[in-house]
Amino acid sequence: MFEFHPSKVATLKNDLLSGLTVALALVPEAVAFAFVAGVGPLVGLYAAFMVGFITACIGGRPGMISGATGALAVVMVALVADHGVEYLFATVVLMGILQIFAGLLKLGKFIRMVPHPVMLGFVNGLAIVIFLAQLSQFGVTGEPGWLTGTFMEGSIIDVAWLKGEQLYLLLGLVFLTMAIIHFLPRFTTVIPSSLAAIVVVSLMVIGLDLDTRVVGDIASIKGGLPSFHFPTVPFNLETFWIILPYSIILAAIGLIESLLTLRLVDEITESRGRGNRECIGQGVANTITGFFGGMGGCAMIGQSMINVNSGGRGRMSGISAALFLLLFILVASSLIEQIPLAALIGVMFIVVIGTFEWSSFRIIGKVPRSDSMVLILVSAVTVATDLAVAVVVGVIVSAIVFAWEHAKHIRIEAREDHKGSTVYAVTGPLFFGSVTSFLERFDPQQDNDEVVIDFARSRVADHSGLEAIDTLAERYLNANKKLHLVHLSDECRKLLRKAGNLVEVNVIEDPKYFVAENSLG
Repeated sequence: MFEFHPSKVATLKNDLLSGLTVALALVPEAVAFAFVAGVGPLVGLYAAFMVGFITACIGGRPGMISGATGALAVVMVALVADHGVEYLFATVVLMGILQIFAGLLKLGKFIRMVPHPVMLGFVNGLAIVIFLAQLSQFGVTGEPGWLTGTFMEGSIIDVAWLKGEQLYLLLGLVFLTMAIIHFLPRFTTVIPSSLAAIVVVSLMVIGLDLDTRVVGDIASIKGGLPSFHFPTVPFNLETFWIILPYSIILAAIGLIESLLTLRLVDEITESRGRGNRECIGQGVANTITGFFGGMGGCAMIGQSMINVNSGGRGRMSGISAALFLLLFILVASSLIEQIPLAALIGVMFIVVIGTFEWSSFRIIGKVPRSDSMVLILVSAVTVATDLAVAVVVGVIVSAIVFAWEHAKHIRIEAREDHKGSTVYAVTGPLFFGSVTSFLERFDPQQDNDEVVIDFARSRVADHSGLEAIDTLAERYLNANKKLHLVHLSDECRKLLRKAGNLVEVNVIEDPKYFVAENSLG
């Protein structure tokens, strides 16, 4: 007996329809990113198909879409210009291998260290980048800056803008697309509103013979199946040293963008992806893509948002998107090339509106000033440079702010106990940021002969903390006074034991007040 599960059938239908929507939106982006990288359109399309298909099958986040991205393309352009496209394929292979190792070493967990203000800045900055990338479609074909007119490359201001009827027609079709996407779900959810908008606007343009730019005006997407070949580069150390820096940068950018997109999709779907598995999936995809003439890729936040918002939550959505894209390349290129760019621009504008965290305007005045600064900084750096630089800058600034704030939290209270010893109670972490304040609070000349430092409410966090203790011990030794350290945590004791002769303290006592027989000296 066969069991009929309506929910599974509905899920499969949603995945297939959302996959078709994503595939339609992938075409112009893959072609545009290929041009940015300085390679042919099929190199970008093959990357979108292969990276998207493989990561959908074995990656760690069902529903997330991967393919050729602008963040990687802007790094590739210098390599292609200096050494040729075959060196790019070799670089993509090495990039994939590095990503696989990152997954095997479980480096994906470090994405948890990205603070929430950095996440908000990343999302807002990327939404702005997606918006600016669409503006290039409002330029005159063949004029400087067209198709490569992104803010990151500094050429958006060079675009020769459309004027008159062409501009008004393009804007009208864009707004019609956005209106259909916004209002259709109020009447029916049988098909994704983005797909319906693309179909309606395409039929209108074709039926009324409207003079507006279509996908075919960018480039022909017709081609065959990608074929396997080894990159035709010399297999020697010179080649390795040429491609290694690019491979490291591309691997890092790809993983950062993929893992941050994974976290974003996790929040929207209220589920949890597997970061380390995603690293391996991205790595396998890029390694194989490099052997099949693709430019490599990573997760695409815009396409992932289209997919999730269209109801695509399972692996089949990503698989179907990749297969539909291959179908377009092989047999349906003539139809896809007739889709007006206005429809795809409208879809991406809706993605921008949905991606941007509008609540960040409301919370800026309510969260700590440092968090607001990080949010704005990451957004600006994402737009001005690239995602990887922005995230690294955001994490570093957040860490510095955290260290600065916690350096002010150390408190030391002095008293004299019933035995006539001077007792210092330390509260707060002892680390590189707080050692100066820590050392200033002690007075070896004025203290009694027996001095006790109580770490019950403190913790020695790093080598700077150890050195501070060693400095303090030396001061009391020179003053002919005995120093006791009590209530050290297990982690602190391990640090002290590991330091060995680097730290010499007269007496260390455990939380039960048993005096250690052998000092660390």
